[in-house]
Amino acid sequence: MKKALLVIDYSYDFVAPDGKLTAGEPAIALEQSIADRIDAADKNGENIFFMMDLHYENDTHHPEHKLFPPHNIAGTPGRELYGKVLEKYKEIEGQDNVFFLDKTRYSAFSGTPLHHLLKERGIDTVVLTGVVTDICIMHTAVDAYNSGYGIIVPESCVASFNPDGHKVSLEHFKNTLGATVEP
Repeated sequence: MKKALLVIDYSYDFVAPDGKLTAGEPAIALEQSIADRIDAADKNGENIFFMMDLHYENDTHHPEHKLFPPHNIAGTPGRELYGKVLEKYKEIEGQDNVFFLDKTRYSAFSGTPLHHLLKERGIDTVVLTGVVTDICIMHTAVDAYNSGYGIIVPESCVASFNPDGHKVSLEHFKNTLGATVEP
C-alpha cells in the first residue's frame, strides 16, 4: 500500500469561529490531529496534498452560489489554511512531496490534476482529512472509490457542522465504500 495524505478545505472560512461557512468547534478540535498526520506523512516520505476550495467574488454561475454564503474567496484571508495546519504547511512547502491544489467543486478529484498526480506516483490509497465530512470529504471519498483507490478516514481528522451528517458519512465510508475508518 502506498498512501497519500489529503488535507481538504482546512481553511479559515471553514474552521475559525468567525469563518464565512464555519464548522466551528468540531473543526477546530481537529487542528492538532491533522498537524500530527502531516508530520507523520512527511517523516514517512508520503505525498501530501492540500486541497483548497476556491471561489470568486460575485460568481453567480457556480452551483454553490444558491446553497451557501460566499466563502473561500480568492485573495481573502478566509481561504488561508488554519492554525497549526498552516504552520505545518509553511514548514514543508516547496518539498517535492507537497502539493497545494485549488478545487472548485466538492470533490478533490473534480477538475483537478489529483488523480493524475496520484497515479504517476504509484499511490493506491488516500487518507482523507479536513472538512466538511458530509460534503467535501464525502464527495472526495466517492470519487476515490470510483477511481479504485483504497480509502482511510481518521475520525479524529474530519468534522462537520452537521453532527448527524458526520455520523452517517462515517458509516457510509465503512459500509458502502469499504473505507477504513480509524479512531
